[in-house]
Amino acid sequence: MKATPQTIQQIERVIKKLSQKFPFADEPTMLTDIHLRLTQESGELLAFDDDDKEITRCVIEEWIDNKDSSFYDDATEILRRCFQKNNQEVDNWGILKPYSVVLEDEDGEFVAELYVADDDTFIFGGDLMKGLDEDLDKFLKDLFGEEKK
Repeated sequence: MKATPQTIQQIERVIKKLSQKFPFADEPTMLTDIHLRLTQESGELLAFDDDDKEITRCVIEEWIDNKDSSFYDDATEILRRCFQKNNQEVDNWGILKPYSVVLEDEDGEFVAELYVADDDTFIFGGDLMKGLDEDLDKFLKDLFGEEKK
């Protein structure tokens, strides 16, 4: 799924609305996460706070009635790119750091972490941990194998 300029514009409008709701403040809001709930059938993207109160919503026309099995994976990548592109704005929301922006499906089930705002933390897209178990097993085998020699 490719993102059209209109889709990018709609997502950036959601980010701007969140920025208006949480402007930079000396006394930041005690909020830990922004929950983006995406409905595959309607293309609706809703933003909620920790108390499940709706902050903003929009309909991404390109995503209405999308039946792709990779819908949430594709949407995750598009959303991550938009948040990364607007990171200066997102990092300055008036929310106590660290805070996260997470993607959920229409039932409120966790799909992915899109963005973490913290001075020392970075979240990278994609499968960063792929093969980690195998690499760790090999490392430990080599480490303990050499000790016995």
